[in-house]
Amino acid sequence: MTNCIFCKIVKGEVPSYIIYEDKEFLGFLDIFPKTEGHCLVIPKKHVQWVWDYPELGKYFEVVGKIARHLRKVSPDKIVKSVIWGWEVAHAHIHLMPGKTDKFNGQKLSAEEMEKIRQKFSL
Repeated sequence: MTNCIFCKIVKGEVPSYIIYEDKEFLGFLDIFPKTEGHCLVIPKKHVQWVWDYPELGKYFEVVGKIARHLRKVSPDKIVKSVIWGWEVAHAHIHLMPGKTDKFNGQKLSAEEMEKIRQKFSL
């Protein structure tokens, strides 16, 4: 999809803070995080909805792998997961470590984002 921001992230056309990547999926930090380590997990192949991905089980295996890692490095040892989002028509699952929404969706500096990326990367 030519105008899809997530497809542009996959292609490296838009900078992002990647915490996980394999040949089919990408995990990157949300630029307006609700919690420290708030990330999105997307298939690299463009599909509009999570349930449109042809290998849904594989998608959830990757989400689980990332969530377990986030839980290990999160001080609260908890990770919330949400499938929501109609603003970007590309399948994505939000993972939000921690109990509090301490960042409240505010944009962080590049330096802060890089520190968080290093802390939460697989």
